[in-house]
Amino acid sequence: MRVIIQRVLSASVTANGNYKSIIEKGLLILVGIENLDDKQDVEWLCNKILNLRIFDDEKGIMNKSVLDIEGNIMVVSQFTLHASTKKGNRPSYIKAAKHEVAIPLYHCFCEKLSQLLGKSVATGEFGADMKVQLINDGPVTIYMDTKNKE
Repeated sequence: MRVIIQRVLSASVTANGNYKSIIEKGLLILVGIENLDDKQDVEWLCNKILNLRIFDDEKGIMNKSVLDIEGNIMVVSQFTLHASTKKGNRPSYIKAAKHEVAIPLYHCFCEKLSQLLGKSVATGEFGADMKVQLINDGPVTIYMDTKNKE
């Protein structure tokens, strides 16, 4: 699984022209799922995300997690995170999981985040044409990949 984590002051998503979700301060997470991903990837990633200390403490130092600040989370599916641009100019998405693999893991990811956060996680609409708006705070943007745990 690959994610782009953005610390936001606010974020919203519309799907197929219809308002879907909005959050205030917290994390916007774009998630891409590949064929080899499983529930172990979900577990590792959720625990890592919820405990990432990327919010400022009283001294202005990034020392607090989304849990510490009682922030919000929005998750938007993003299969293009698995784009391969190695050959030619048209990205290949061969590593992106098909719906029968991706949808259950996407829901599992959102449910696990919600459970650990202690409140609902806002979402986009899997597979839909979405428009995402955000105010990136910092900006702070972090890339993580469960197949390359750096």
